[in-house]
Amino acid sequence: MDTLSYKTVSANKETADKKWLLVDAEGQTLGRLASKVAKLIRGKHKPNFTPHADCGDNVIVVNAEKIILSGNKWSDKTYIRHTGYPGGQRSLTAEELMAKRPIRMVEMAVKGMLPKNKLGRQLYRNLIVVEGAEHKHEAQKPANFDLESFK
Repeated sequence: MDTLSYKTVSANKETADKKWLLVDAEGQTLGRLASKVAKLIRGKHKPNFTPHADCGDNVIVVNAEKIILSGNKWSDKTYIRHTGYPGGQRSLTAEELMAKRPIRMVEMAVKGMLPKNKLGRQLYRNLIVVEGAEHKHEAQKPANFDLESFK
């Protein structure tokens, strides 16, 4: 057996086969949806996954306002931010955030599951979250992706 004929292929930005995927969030639980979308963006579902490269897909999430939270999370889950000024800590419950900016809940959940470095910030740019079923990326011909069949 010739061991020199086996080469480990490392994907990079040019060789990554990036696709556009369309995910419908209607009726999906927020955390389960976010973990699956983060895997798609990271590229962990591909055989040529490379940890240090952006080899994942571009994901469009539609119907972000129709996600579900289990238990009492609508009233108990809080989103905390800081203005940068002394005493500037602000918080919103999940219910208040959903009423104000529904796409932000999905964006924050997915961003929290990506790496906290330069690569994670680059990967986050591959996520597009939209309220409603209409999006402006029809030219990219996104393929419908069924999250139920994806582990």
